[in-house]
Amino acid sequence: MVIMTRTCEPDTRDTDVRVAVSTVIFSVRRDAHDEPVLSLPLVRRTRDPFEGRWALPGGWLDAQESLDAAASRTLAETTGLTPSYLEQLYAFGVVDRSPTRVVSIVYWALLRSDEVDAQVAAHARQDDAPENVEWFDATDLPALAFDHNEIVEYTLWRLRNKVGYSRIAHGLLPDEFTLADLREVTETILGRRLDPANFRRQVDTSDTLIPTERFRTGSHRPARLYRYNRDVELAERGPLTSRL
Repeated sequence: MVIMTRTCEPDTRDTDVRVAVSTVIFSVRRDAHDEPVLSLPLVRRTRDPFEGRWALPGGWLDAQESLDAAASRTLAETTGLTPSYLEQLYAFGVVDRSPTRVVSIVYWALLRSDEVDAQVAAHARQDDAPENVEWFDATDLPALAFDHNEIVEYTLWRLRNKVGYSRIAHGLLPDEFTLADLREVTETILGRRLDPANFRRQVDTSDTLIPTERFRTGSHRPARLYRYNRDVELAERGPLTSRL
């Protein structure tokens, strides 16, 4: 039996498809009551479509640059932020997500709060801070431009699923931290409290952390400082992860 196949001719109508790159940056920052909040920066749009709406930082992919380079460039241009960890997350390409046909390659990044503060302060000193940028509670966002609310929700879902089995929280912590620091970041990501004793047991039975000989002192008893086992951390990183 001969099977006849037909090669579809390309549809030449509306073939102008553009590729954009957007990035979701998460950081755990303190609110006015000194409570930790999972936060992300948004950029206010200054032109249509959705003029005046908040949106994820991003921009168009240039013909001669890689996706990773475009993510890094557009992030720096729109927010002035340069994360050390940047990972390609997903492609969003629903036909009617924009007035014109646009496929967005979405990255996510993690930044420690001290890194955010240092980069913001550096731009302030140089008087070149990007305009129209504000930080928002990632779980309480206004109506964003395009499908960016959906993108943030998906990224949050991925982050919360990943924090349970990976070292993803490392991107939100300093190089050395206490178990209380790690638990606080994990609770902030998950949006719920964790039992301190159970959390410690889970950490003690894993190979993810290495205790140091240093302690944090203060009003309470000294707390041992830990660092991540970089051998385990690097083994987890896939080919789509960039260290910038």
